[in-house]
Amino acid sequence: MKTTHKIHYLDARKMDPVPSAGIDLVVTSPPYPMIEMWDPMFAAQDPAVAEALERSDGWQAFESMHRLLDPVWAEVHRVLVDGGIACINIGDATRTLGDRFALYPNHARILVRLVELGFVPLPGILWRKQTNAPNKFMGSGMLPPGAYVTLEHEHILIVRKGGKRGFLSEEGKGLRRESAFFWEERNRWFSDVWSDLKGTVQGLSDRKVRDRSAAFPFELPYRLINMFSIKGDTVLDPFLGVGTTMLAAMASGRNSIGFEIDPNFAGVISEAIGAIVPFSNIRIAERLEAHGEFVRGRFEAKGTFGYRNGRYGFPVVTRQEMEMLISPLAAVTSISPTEHQVEYSAGPQGSQFQD
Repeated sequence: MKTTHKIHYLDARKMDPVPSAGIDLVVTSPPYPMIEMWDPMFAAQDPAVAEALERSDGWQAFESMHRLLDPVWAEVHRVLVDGGIACINIGDATRTLGDRFALYPNHARILVRLVELGFVPLPGILWRKQTNAPNKFMGSGMLPPGAYVTLEHEHILIVRKGGKRGFLSEEGKGLRRESAFFWEERNRWFSDVWSDLKGTVQGLSDRKVRDRSAAFPFELPYRLINMFSIKGDTVLDPFLGVGTTMLAAMASGRNSIGFEIDPNFAGVISEAIGAIVPFSNIRIAERLEAHGEFVRGRFEAKGTFGYRNGRYGFPVVTRQEMEMLISPLAAVTSISPTEHQVEYSAGPQGSQFQD
């Protein structure tokens, strides 16, 4: 099996290289309106943003910034297949302009626009980042009512285009069964609160890149891609940044397309792609070993399993896990600076536990 991965250094408000209904899943995190680090980017695209901020009109700046993102969500709707899902990681913003402190609800503004476009909202995820120290708070200390609760979570909005996606061909049904996840992963991944993922500290030497990077951790898109797509699907990230979604797609046996308006990210992306084979195979080994720990614990507690995976030979909880195969990466080939191909091993990566 091989997958292809393409990068377009273009503005995602017009994704002409992508045909309508050509994408199976979108996983992305846009620039966050009303977060100060993104002000120059928004203002460069619309001077009304800078004018509103200068006169401390936070709500006008908030709306102007979102109007720059709205065309991207329209393009996401165009390119998704019927039944395709979009996962959008977005944080709200707190900010003082003039003498007025306020919360700017980015997740609510984006969700309203997605519904207006025709998306069906599904239950989302709260990503509790816990980036602040426990004793940090905002406001006037111990005197009510002037203090504010800390803002330590972000939202992962999950929406679908149309009804549930169908898998009618035998090939599609087979790939779906092969793309299953472990029962215990399902219980953790499909929780509405993720508290086990920490924000990523960016070790970027290029100042131009560092000032524009707020990348989510690899595990976030990796989970979402495995939750909402099957092998061979195409995943889109219209705000590619340092390429985390593309890397997660490579690690998961999916194709991917990314749009990034800033070509300064090219070197960082290429360096990460060069290391993706060993990195991904370590993550696969971790999943298999974690399942081994789960099997040992369940045997001690219950003494039996109902099913066995035919690829690996280990016990699993459900029938749906019997054909699951986490494909190891064999090699990555750079066709050009903006196109890469990943080849996968046909057999399963060995597991080190015994039941």
